[in-house]
Amino acid sequence: MRSSASTVEEYLGELPEERRAVLESVRQVILQNLPKGYEEVMNWGMITYQVPLETYADTYNKKPLMYTALAAQKNHMAVYLTAIYMNEKASREFEEAYLATGKRYDVGKSCVRFKGLADLPLELIGESIASLQVSEFVERVKEVHSVRRS
Repeated sequence: MRSSASTVEEYLGELPEERRAVLESVRQVILQNLPKGYEEVMNWGMITYQVPLETYADTYNKKPLMYTALAAQKNHMAVYLTAIYMNEKASREFEEAYLATGKRYDVGKSCVRFKGLADLPLELIGESIASLQVSEFVERVKEVHSVRRS
């Protein structure tokens, strides 16, 4: 479900109360753990936390680098953790830590799907969000793209 909302408040306002409350709770965890330098915006139809183009503009699609995002999809909600899925070691460590919480591990290519707050290990999500400063994230992106170009 891609939204045409232009602000985070508008996006949240479009949601049914129960889903809005869940996303607002996850959003607070993200905001409390988000390193300085990322910006919260609506992009790609989701609440997106990205590297501003003023900070890093040399992207393949000329759009800001998405660090993480939060969305309500048709049958679930999702938090997107792109930095974790760019690095095999980080991905494996995240999966191990997630499974250790005993919560159902429901992931896609770069997202963790959940139906409610009880399904999501919020502390681990916060730690994951806090794990990369903007400069470190940009360096990881550059490494990934240089390997793909080789």
